[in-house]
Amino acid sequence: MKNNAHIIFLYFLFHLLFSCSGGKNVNGSSHAAKAFTKEGYKLVWSDEFNIAGAPDSNNWRFERGFVRNQEWQWYQEQNAWCENGLLVIEGRKEIKPNPNYTSGSDDWRKSRQEIEYTSASINTSRKHSWQYGRFVMRARIDISNGLWPAWWTLGINGRWPSNGEIDIMEYYKKKLLANIACGTNRPNRAEWYSNTFSIDSLGGVKWASAFHVWRMDWDENSIALFMDDQLLNKVELEKLINKDSTNINPFKQPHYMLLDLAIGGMNGGSTEGTVFPNRFEVDYVRVYQR
Repeated sequence: MKNNAHIIFLYFLFHLLFSCSGGKNVNGSSHAAKAFTKEGYKLVWSDEFNIAGAPDSNNWRFERGFVRNQEWQWYQEQNAWCENGLLVIEGRKEIKPNPNYTSGSDDWRKSRQEIEYTSASINTSRKHSWQYGRFVMRARIDISNGLWPAWWTLGINGRWPSNGEIDIMEYYKKKLLANIACGTNRPNRAEWYSNTFSIDSLGGVKWASAFHVWRMDWDENSIALFMDDQLLNKVELEKLINKDSTNINPFKQPHYMLLDLAIGGMNGGSTEGTVFPNRFEVDYVRVYQR
């Protein structure tokens, strides 16, 4: 009985420590950091989200309103917060008046009389940006219909897509994507280097119930995107020169990062059968450089 009691005590102690760490994979993070050090990487920036309340304003700024891709959600600050060591970005189905509504407008941001969904999008623009490095995020995504979570970067100079876009983690319509885009000679038309993976091939609902680690290794030669150490996409930088009058490589400049949970729109698809609210949960985001 004493041995059993001892085992039970250790079991609950382990779970208490795990809970206090916000569900963080402490040992896995430590092992990874040691491995990165051996490869010559040093941690230069991170957000561990070990606070309660709003995301750290020294790191993040919020987007507001209807922003891009004719998505259905209205971005607002109330839908992102930190708790138990996690950043939570929550998608909600809620009806609110669109403060920018203009009767008869052809602008999709103004033609909607009502807001039907809300969510949040945060980014490090004009706060933090990096050129090259190893970028790592541990997160859990909801794969319900119509949801479009993403962790991505944009170059600080130039108009999209000639500023360059890297989708380190993107999900919609039962697919996980790893994308890199540069500019073309047509305004607002990107040249995409993409790989997609069926969620069913990864494990479906069981896969989505767990946290996973996404990583980008970006240097002066190539950009490589990984999930749980599985290579998803790799493109040489020499291929990523803008095919426009600038002839610039947008990946030889600093990029800032974005975290968001979009709903519907051009790629998100129908929300039929989806239960709201739902969450994109981020354990940490880290940047290492040599």
